[in-house]
Amino acid sequence: MESSPALMKKTLIHPEGFPAPRGAYSPGLLVEHGGSSTLFVTGQLAVDAEGRVVAPNDAAAQTEFVFGLIGSVLRAAGMDFTDVVKVQTFLTHMPDFEKFTPVRNRFFSGNRPVSTLIEVKGLAREGCCVEIEVVAMK
Repeated sequence: MESSPALMKKTLIHPEGFPAPRGAYSPGLLVEHGGSSTLFVTGQLAVDAEGRVVAPNDAAAQTEFVFGLIGSVLRAAGMDFTDVVKVQTFLTHMPDFEKFTPVRNRFFSGNRPVSTLIEVKGLAREGCCVEIEVVAMK
């Protein structure tokens, strides 16, 4: 018996008013396959729609801003933070973990996605100290 290949649909997600990408990537990619959807959200930095770094070197304020951007991508794909299954965070200064964690925990109070935290030497924009990417499924 032959099986027919399952159809997969990919949709680029770029919420209105979102910062323009600085390269050949999209803020989000929604992959629909077999009745389920997976959203991959590009690592987000605290950069506003005009390309300015928000709250340079302030981990708490940048985390809040970045989760706002991630929320915009999730909503544009018909999802929310309860659909997030994986979070990957990059900090430039590990002691900022204490500032980052309370903000992160507010967004995931009812959901406990798997999570990775990595300290890095630097991020793509000077003054950015937090980068967060997520994967969501529905």
